[in-house]
Amino acid sequence: MKIIVDRKRCCGHALCNFTAPEVYLLDEQGYNSMGEFIVTEGHEDAAMTGALACPENAIRICDQTREEKD
Repeated sequence: MKIIVDRKRCCGHALCNFTAPEVYLLDEQGYNSMGEFIVTEGHEDAAMTGALACPENAIRICDQTREEKD
């Protein structure tokens, strides 16, 4: 699962970090400026919860399709 944070839309509410501190980090001013990153395995539910908590919809979740092994 890939996350894309729109830094321009982040208003520093910090609800992503409050609900999922293991996924979302804030800068010195309290803004999420993580950009694009891959969610660590096992933290997908927390990543979704944090994204949904953002009142500015600054966090987008992109599902990555895995290649099937033959």
